[in-house]
Amino acid sequence: MIQSMTGFGKVTAELPSKKVTIEIKALNSKQLDLSTRVPSLYKEKEMEIRSLLLQTLERGKVDFSIYLEYIGKDSPSQINVAAIENYYRQIKSVAEKLDIAVPTDWFQTLLRMPDAIKTETEEPDESEWAVVWDAVNKAIRALQDFRIQEGAMLQKLFTQKVNNIAALLTEVEKYEGERIDKIKTRILDNLQKVADQDYDKNRFEQEMIYYIEKLDINEEKNRLDNHLKYFLTTMENGHGQGKKLGFIAQEMGREINTLGSKSNHAEMQKIVVQMKDELEQIKEQVLNVL
Repeated sequence: MIQSMTGFGKVTAELPSKKVTIEIKALNSKQLDLSTRVPSLYKEKEMEIRSLLLQTLERGKVDFSIYLEYIGKDSPSQINVAAIENYYRQIKSVAEKLDIAVPTDWFQTLLRMPDAIKTETEEPDESEWAVVWDAVNKAIRALQDFRIQEGAMLQKLFTQKVNNIAALLTEVEKYEGERIDKIKTRILDNLQKVADQDYDKNRFEQEMIYYIEKLDINEEKNRLDNHLKYFLTTMENGHGQGKKLGFIAQEMGREINTLGSKSNHAEMQKIVVQMKDELEQIKEQVLNVL
């Protein structure tokens, strides 16, 4: 069963003095492109988080974030009353000396001054970190479940498109005999126009055989059929098959292009165009496969 690289996971953990929200978003990428935003409270745990993400998510452009919301009266940020009183006296003194007006909104002015808000450094205890770590793992599992769900939709789409190409391939057979007969007739008609010219009939037969062999598409049909079956089999064998499916789709494209160049028949050309349309939709979506 294939998985999509696209996914989203969000989990919220409640602590006595704070609420911790974990969010993970993933999009398609050739490699694992990991970006983490971790608040200073849990900064020392960032490498541990990154290691877990690297082991579990494999590929994709992944954005990981931890958001903190303090609840109740406890907060690491406090108004620095001593600093604000000192700024107030200094501003008032300078205003009197320079004979300028004091601020009309003291509170806003004072809160903008450096160190007006002080933040106490916190360190999470082991019990708190255990709750956050559990939330991180739950968010990863939520993202993985999302990937599995999206992967099932992709697999259904790929199966439909591959079956469409296989059905179109069987339609090609209806025109193969007609195509060769038309080519033979056209060549013979042209020869009758130069009936008075002498030519080597044995050499002519050899050239006809060579020409018809060049138009033979049995090899391309067999290879394309094998690629279609291999694509379906690969989807069923584990996950992490995105790159492999992309390579198979490229090989399918080569055989379809060769069919088009050899067809030399209007109806077969139409079928080839329909095959290319189905294959392009596969190629577009296979980029999202893990």
